Amino acid sequence: MGGVRLLLLYDILRWEEKSFIDTARKLGVDIIPLHVPTVFGKVGDKSLTGVGEVDVALQRSVSFYNSLESTILMESYGINVMNKSYTIMTCQDKLWTTSLLVRNGVPTPDTYVTFNHDTVYRIVGNGLRYPFVVKPIHGSWGKLLALVDDEEDLRTVVEHRSFMHNPMYSVYYVQELVRKPGRDIRVFTVGEEVPVAIYRYSDHWITNTARGGKAVPAQIDPELEDLALRAAKAVGGDFLGIDVFEHPEKGYVVDEVNAVTEFRNTVAVTGYDLTRKVLEHLISVARE
Repeated sequence: MGGVRLLLLYDILRWEEKSFIDTARKLGVDIIPLHVPTVFGKVGDKSLTGVGEVDVALQRSVSFYNSLESTILMESYGINVMNKSYTIMTCQDKLWTTSLLVRNGVPTPDTYVTFNHDTVYRIVGNGLRYPFVVKPIHGSWGKLLALVDDEEDLRTVVEHRSFMHNPMYSVYYVQELVRKPGRDIRVFTVGEEVPVAIYRYSDHWITNTARGGKAVPAQIDPELEDLALRAAKAVGGDFLGIDVFEHPEKGYVVDEVNAVTEFRNTVAVTGYDLTRKVLEHLISVARE
């Protein structure tokens, strides 16, 4: 696999980024780690960034803004970054993601939106029933999710949001509460393949491993594989972590799509070398 120069964009060296560096070097790939917070450069002219000739880049920044903006900068140099800026932006915005999934026939939980603290009450009874979940329009790791069981809970959420001086919190992204079987599924897509997946078990309604969910290897049946690939195509992603719920009436539904996904726990419980799989895909992309 030698002869390919891979740029690794990062801001924190987590287990995943170290794994990419170690595995790339074992494969003979010339990997160039680039610490995004210390980068400066001119749009369209990469001479100031210190980035030489590279064949392809992998975006691994934890910060959404670092990942999006550094990808845009690299794209201004004509560098092919995985994932693209469009995919990073759409996956960060839950409404945008849901809209693309729905428009492409990918099932999702029933989702409602309003743009004002007062009008959120009008959703209830117009299709939506308690309990439901209010989510921030941007965010990850299960942060700032609110389970609303009744009107009193909703008033509390609205009151708290009305004092958060950020216009993002006047946008209400509201989803039905899916009665999951004590788990959800994190499915990984690499190119046009679905190589590995895990169940995330928890007694809590939030099942993210970042919130204590326990990872267990999951079987990938043809329906799940097809769903994941259609979701990946909808957002234009190359390497994604797709969160799937098992809806008691609808079957598989896609909850969220992650464009800079963590996978340490997946490798730990499945033994699958996802790092190598991603690198092999990047090499094939570079050689196209």
